[in-house]
Amino acid sequence: MAFASKIITCLLVLKVYMAAPAESHITCGIVTSTLAQCMGYLTNFFPVPSDYCCAEVKGLNQMAQTTPDRRQVCKCLKAVAKENKGFISIELVGTLPTICGVSVPYPFNFSTNCDTISTAV
Repeated sequence: MAFASKIITCLLVLKVYMAAPAESHITCGIVTSTLAQCMGYLTNFFPVPSDYCCAEVKGLNQMAQTTPDRRQVCKCLKAVAKENKGFISIELVGTLPTICGVSVPYPFNFSTNCDTISTAV
């Protein structure tokens, strides 16, 4: 009887572990592709992002529904902004969700700790 309860406990732990995805399916390539549609705005060439840019931002937000996905998007955004510092504005990257009507449960800037981001709103 004790053996059966141990098996059931192990199965429950395994089920919980399998239910929570541990890694993101979003690549930095996807994030970069999304930002590419917004370059006119991010480089201060246009005063507002285009409708196409906002559609891409909304699509990326729809893809990033898990905590690992949101953390990955955050890390990729920071990496792209850092690699292109002086060319694109990190402040403008941070304004994209609000301007495009997307609710994101964290502010975005260089000081954002991507490892603490969750899906909670």
